[in-house]
Amino acid sequence: YQVLTADERAKMVEVAAQAAPKGFHVVPGVGAYGADEAARWTEQAAKNGAAAVMLLPPNAYRANNDEVVAHYKRVAKVGVPIIAYNNPFDTKVDLTPALVGQIAEEVPEVIAIKEFSGDVRRIWQIKKSAPRIDVIVGADDVLLELSTAGVSGWIAGFPNALPAESAALYNAAIAGDYKSAAPMYAALHDLFHWDSQKEFIQAIKLAMDLLGRYGGPTRLPRLPLPAADQEKITREVAAVKEYFKK
Repeated sequence: YQVLTADERAKMVEVAAQAAPKGFHVVPGVGAYGADEAARWTEQAAKNGAAAVMLLPPNAYRANNDEVVAHYKRVAKVGVPIIAYNNPFDTKVDLTPALVGQIAEEVPEVIAIKEFSGDVRRIWQIKKSAPRIDVIVGADDVLLELSTAGVSGWIAGFPNALPAESAALYNAAIAGDYKSAAPMYAALHDLFHWDSQKEFIQAIKLAMDLLGRYGGPTRLPRLPLPAADQEKITREVAAVKEYFKK
């Protein structure tokens, strides 16, 4: 979203809302440099019928806990349910289990968290410190591990390239059918691990292109992946296709 114009970002939400079939919920990301801007994007999402929004903490300032809570309170005034988004790698602000507990107490509009820290212990800690908050898988390569604790969803990257395979894995994991889920996860995991790398956008787009779904080019500052990485992803996509042919 950082490299979209304001018009493009608004249009993305409008098109998604118009295309969504009955019963399908559109949940736009409303992360922004400041809370007022994030609130404006939340208002735009609400105007287009969004069921909820996904909100990063402040992403241009290393906020302390009270400032993070104030940020969420400001956006919550719009009146739309909020999924907090923990991405400490990009924002440099970590929504720790203790901070999630504080947010849960002070901002009732926050109903869930997309957990992207990669620490599979976090889900147990969040369930203890903020039991009312739903935990949503945020990184593709910890899906199976987090599913053992009970999750409420998966905000995902590589299902853009492999929707049917990813759905089969998710449904098996959520059902506790690990006999089926584990080998699927093993087949997908090398590819999924790109979702936790800074090049994840290039990797997902390339996988989509390889599978005929059109990922397309990235915008600066992201350049195409080096040839060695492109070859690696090509091999990993081929291996996944071969596994799911069985």
